[in-house]
Amino acid sequence: MHTLAAAPEPSHFADADNEALVTQGAQIYALNCSSCHGRRLQGQALWQLRDQYEGRRAPPHDSTGHSWQHPDEDLFHMTKYGRFAAAPAGIVSYMPAFEARLKDDEIVAVIAFIKSRWPIGIRASQSMLNPDHKGMPAGADKVEWTLPPNCTASFQRWGQTQPP
Repeated sequence: MHTLAAAPEPSHFADADNEALVTQGAQIYALNCSSCHGRRLQGQALWQLRDQYEGRRAPPHDSTGHSWQHPDEDLFHMTKYGRFAAAPAGIVSYMPAFEARLKDDEIVAVIAFIKSRWPIGIRASQSMLNPDHKGMPAGADKVEWTLPPNCTASFQRWGQTQPP
């Protein structure tokens, strides 16, 4: 008796270096995301405030937010379904699900656009969360860059994986 292996989970990688994808993502973002997350990815004011509206304000997708602290697959899942795959069932998410409005490749394009606006250090850090560090900016090991203070551990991990 043979058993079939489970189909691999799809990998939704958003290539921030693909200019056509980024351009498409910018247009989709402007029409579908900017009303909450801001035209300049700045999010809504007081998004981190813990009050009766906690979680209802859209976080920024620029380097001041936390989007870069998630792999592409998690960002894809949040956009498509309105919640992270690993979120406990009782957690309420106010993010609308876009699965009925956007095709998978459109969601990937939006993520590529967002990532393209991050500084090289943020992009490098986020790429380390993707399988095989997919999305590592070319030349990240040849230019000087810094990360927010809460991200130094990932820089150290990446440095350890680079050949001498």
